[in-house]
Amino acid sequence: MATAEDLDRATDSKWDWVAEQTRTYLASGGLEGHESDGVHTLVLATTGRRTGDPRRTCLIYATSGDDFVVAASNGGADENPAWFKNLESTPTAGVQAGPHRFTAHARTASPTERDALWPLMVGIFPLYAEFAQKTDREIPIVLLTPVDSGREDGADAHL
Repeated sequence: MATAEDLDRATDSKWDWVAEQTRTYLASGGLEGHESDGVHTLVLATTGRRTGDPRRTCLIYATSGDDFVVAASNGGADENPAWFKNLESTPTAGVQAGPHRFTAHARTASPTERDALWPLMVGIFPLYAEFAQKTDREIPIVLLTPVDSGREDGADAHL
């Protein structure tokens, strides 16, 4: 299962621009790439469902209470993104949000939670609404709940 310690050794996204963003984000300790024009991103490390190897990607996020919230949009493709499928298989993940690193438990938002969180995510990144129109699937909302205090910086994981 992927944990915060896997962030540095995980395999990057197959998308070159995402891989470069992820490497820059981590190399800067979360100072570069965390916020751009009011949009915040985190790095997510999951466990590959077929290989068992850690995989990582950058995702736009919001917060709701203690949870970090991400949308499994996959650009509006008809299939859920690989990171989401990995979390369905193994719901423990490593997360870096800015300089804060932690291990999180992932779960898909309930329908009631999704009804409240989807407008929040669209408000942060309006293209999510367009992505939703491109596919027949309902784009899942994922809640990442910090589960440890083993962050490298020892700081509170909440932003």
